[in-house]
Amino acid sequence: MSSAEQSRPLPEGGKVLPITRWGTPVMHHELRDVTEFDDELATLVADMAATMYAAEGVGLAANQVGVDLKVFVFDCPDADHQRVTGVVCNPVLTLPEGKDRQLDAADEGCLSLPGAFAECARPDLATVRGVDHHGEPVEFTGTGLLARCLQHETDHLFGTVFGDRVPDRARKKLYKQHNSLADDYPDDWPVSPMRED
Repeated sequence: MSSAEQSRPLPEGGKVLPITRWGTPVMHHELRDVTEFDDELATLVADMAATMYAAEGVGLAANQVGVDLKVFVFDCPDADHQRVTGVVCNPVLTLPEGKDRQLDAADEGCLSLPGAFAECARPDLATVRGVDHHGEPVEFTGTGLLARCLQHETDHLFGTVFGDRVPDRARKKLYKQHNSLADDYPDDWPVSPMRED
């Protein structure tokens, strides 16, 4: 299946929410499974998509808007620059093992620690299986940035931020970068003070 065939449209019409920062408890524990595929979940997913786009990100997990549910949204290119979009609830991540496992060391960032980047090595291929916000089965396989995104967002739902995956020195540098740019990202970022909702 090609990347384009994997894509599932993201819901529209959501409102932009403030992004939760690293250090907030909901960012650092495993989230609850999604069990209700109702209007409340549909609203959350639409709001998450709107927030991801407003922050110019490629993915966003529910705890990044303060919600304790295993769901993420993404709109991200693969290694062939094909955009893939989708919603995944209750993801199960599969990564290559043994001789098939090739690591890609590249800069990684997080909307919950805006402005800060560090090199993080991850497998260059990833598959996520789960269900969408309607409860329908979904499966996404990614290469390049999409592989990184699927791993990064699944990590969030299990309480792991990418800073947990880099050495102590790199983590300290991440926080220093973020703190130096704090004025560029107010507490209600990416909500604009000019915005009328």
